[in-house]
Amino acid sequence: MKNYVYNFGGGTADGDGKMKDVLGGKGAGLAEMSRAGVPVPPGFTISTEVCNIYFQNKNAVPAEINDQILKALTKLEKQIGKKLGDPKNPLLVSVRSGAKFSMPGMMNTILNLGLNDETTEGLAKLTNNPRFAYDSFRRFIQMFGEVALDVPMEKFDHIFDKQKHKAKVKSDTDLSADDLKKIIAEYKKVKPFPQDAHEQLAMARDAVFRSWWNPKAAYYRNMEKIPDEIGTAANVQAMVYGNLGDTSATGVGFTRDPATGENVFYGEFLVNAQGEDVVAGIRTPEPITDLEKIMPAAYKQLREITASLEKHYRDMQDFEFTIEDNKLYMLQTRNGKRTGPAAVRVAVEMVEEGLIDKKEAVLRVQPQQLDQLLHPVFDNASLKTLKLVANGIAASPGAAVGRAAFSADDAVEVSKNGPVILVRKETTPDDIHGMDVAKGILTAVGGKSSHAAVVARGMGRPCVVGAGSLAISERNKEFTTTVGGKAVTVKEGDWISLDGTTANVYLGKATTNDPDPNSSYFGKLMKWADEFRGNFGVRANADIPRDAKAARLFGAEGIGLCRTEHMFFAEDRIPHVQAMILARDEKSRRKALQKLLPMQKADFVGLFKAMDGFPVVIRTLDPPLHEFLPKREDLMVDLARFPYVDSKAKKEMSEKYRIPVGELKKKLPELLHRVEELHEFNPMLGHRGCRLGITYPEITEMQARAIFEAAAQVSKKGVKVLPEVMIPLIGSAKELENQKAIVDAVAKEVLAKAGVPDLHYMVGTMIEIPRAAITADKVAVFAEFFSFGTNDLTQTTMGLSRDDYTKFSKEYENLKIFTADPFAAIDQEGVGKLIEMAIKLGRKTKPDLEIGICGEHGGEPSSVEFCYRVGMNYVSCSPYRVPIARLAAAQAAISDGKVEASRTA
Repeated sequence: MKNYVYNFGGGTADGDGKMKDVLGGKGAGLAEMSRAGVPVPPGFTISTEVCNIYFQNKNAVPAEINDQILKALTKLEKQIGKKLGDPKNPLLVSVRSGAKFSMPGMMNTILNLGLNDETTEGLAKLTNNPRFAYDSFRRFIQMFGEVALDVPMEKFDHIFDKQKHKAKVKSDTDLSADDLKKIIAEYKKVKPFPQDAHEQLAMARDAVFRSWWNPKAAYYRNMEKIPDEIGTAANVQAMVYGNLGDTSATGVGFTRDPATGENVFYGEFLVNAQGEDVVAGIRTPEPITDLEKIMPAAYKQLREITASLEKHYRDMQDFEFTIEDNKLYMLQTRNGKRTGPAAVRVAVEMVEEGLIDKKEAVLRVQPQQLDQLLHPVFDNASLKTLKLVANGIAASPGAAVGRAAFSADDAVEVSKNGPVILVRKETTPDDIHGMDVAKGILTAVGGKSSHAAVVARGMGRPCVVGAGSLAISERNKEFTTTVGGKAVTVKEGDWISLDGTTANVYLGKATTNDPDPNSSYFGKLMKWADEFRGNFGVRANADIPRDAKAARLFGAEGIGLCRTEHMFFAEDRIPHVQAMILARDEKSRRKALQKLLPMQKADFVGLFKAMDGFPVVIRTLDPPLHEFLPKREDLMVDLARFPYVDSKAKKEMSEKYRIPVGELKKKLPELLHRVEELHEFNPMLGHRGCRLGITYPEITEMQARAIFEAAAQVSKKGVKVLPEVMIPLIGSAKELENQKAIVDAVAKEVLAKAGVPDLHYMVGTMIEIPRAAITADKVAVFAEFFSFGTNDLTQTTMGLSRDDYTKFSKEYENLKIFTADPFAAIDQEGVGKLIEMAIKLGRKTKPDLEIGICGEHGGEPSSVEFCYRVGMNYVSCSPYRVPIARLAAAQAAISDGKVEASRTA
């Protein structure tokens, strides 16, 4: 029969660290440590496959698998010399979840399993420590009750806090054995509790499997793109006790700082505690370096073991440990989650330390993590104008500004109207949806290893924990603190600013500054990435010189999309654009366009200068003309009220519509009439793009003239100019032929007149309509390049409005109808096939056809990998996503195996 249960401990293991698919991350780590001789409490792992079998078998584990579990348990009992459920010498175990990918706090754990009325008395006698035995029993009832019996933790907390109050103690550890007996008696009244230890084990195992589908775990998987079908393993392990007294402790740590990446021993511990106490934020833990003073021998051994684990795995390790009566046990090791800045620093320093090579360093950093290095930080001058209201523990770096919200649900609501900061006494896994929408997270208790800290770092959210001066009231939706001897209250909706690097919290809105994208670690990693991505280019979408300069700073190799309509929307240009639209004849229209010409030309001059030597793709006017005019509904209202308003209101109308007051009576009806003439039932599929240029060729002429006059002017000053004129929304080759003829004619005239007739330029098209993709072989006759506009191509291929999709996107993604938002990541099964077809057809006609992408997908890692794989020459994205695309392209090239550091360093 197939093996479903794997033993570990005692220097041997049935599995190893490479078996994460079968054993999960935790089980694989335990097996690998066991084989390496690390002190690991023995146990066994029930494989991830059993989790799926459990659900397929209507929430039941088949008898043959139960037999394997019983055999593994018998082996464990022999190793330990104790038996599960034995009143005189009881074996106690933990039951922990562990999927292939780390999901901190999302699934369930049960400690001290095997305790009941009889075994607790036996444990008390065996250890000669009644308080320890009763403390372990009350912990077990709490955890088992919540996880396996679905008892709300609040019921247990109420009983526990009530007894603390009666006993007049503040700390949990101050409760006596008799106090704990009373708590246990009350706990057992909440819900019938199983006394049979084997029944407890079966129920705990099943509860761990069921936790795979609890809402927070499902949400986290969806957020982190973790497949549902992989399931979780269940790890059953002999208990070791950090709560035996002052010679015992428990802790968690990292071999490097997960927030900054600095090569320092990092973590926290608690004396006389169990592991959940540290991560739950119940008590504020101590820095791990202080352990050296309290238990020097155990600390030295811990340093040696964790250092060897990092070298073995060649990556930063996240570990858990327990010290039982001065003896160290390792409970977990896994590759540690880290912030974007930490990921970059660790990767670079590990290359310098000889642990990994450049290729592995480039693969180690997730492209999305770079986002954390590319966004604003606080301007120190602005902070001086704000009131510092708290300081806590810096848990995840970065600056966050938002309105305060005091529950996860409230955070979701507040975020709909702007940025939000989630403020909690402590977060729990149930808060994941609020943490997801928050710009930053603030808690009153907990340390660097608390739930809030670990999850925030993984999500790249700035986070401050352990701000003990805050008195948080979720009920009143506020927190109070004392500043300079005076009480300060911050209510829901108030603006706060938190700094995850300094751990300071301010009342008010701080100003932010852009980060330095050329810092030493970041610069080195990006240099290596560029070596590996070969000739695959990364350009930026930029419409104005300021954006172009930012794009170059982030490493863009040209502009892949300049949207000329964004230039038309400028305040000083709208009157001329409207005059052009309102014109009833070509002469009047050309007159208005002539005023726009020098403005557009100046913009193009700035772009060409910023992109010296790199291509600039300029798209001719794309949106419907009515977008440049006032809204029909506003005009109708103002026209109806015009006869009845005073001079002040008429002046406001004059400014609003840019019509002299004296002409309002005549011009308002004319304007409304023209807006109604231009009104379209479906503007997205209406009179826009190349259709405008065909209807009004003078618009294309003006834009081409502005482009080539600017190109000639800049070229004459020694700047290398590579203009690429892109015709949008074509559905047939004849549309492109028509517009290309206009562009070529203007270019020939302007360049000859300027004395630079040999200036190289290209004319191509944006493929954003399915018909253009299907007939790409014919389109390529006239096109020198294709650029896929995947925003509209997705809408027109899927028959799906990007704006309306948000109304039902959650249901579609939860039901796995779409594996991801098709407007965030390319729908490779549908839209992707159309793109591949167009590329093959286009290059069949013109083998050297330049091909790129300029939709928002150009900066999304999985889409970048797709673009590389199907043979595009480049991707283009927003300036701040350029480094993400560069890294994703490098990883695609490495995975493809065709490129080997081809660029010069």
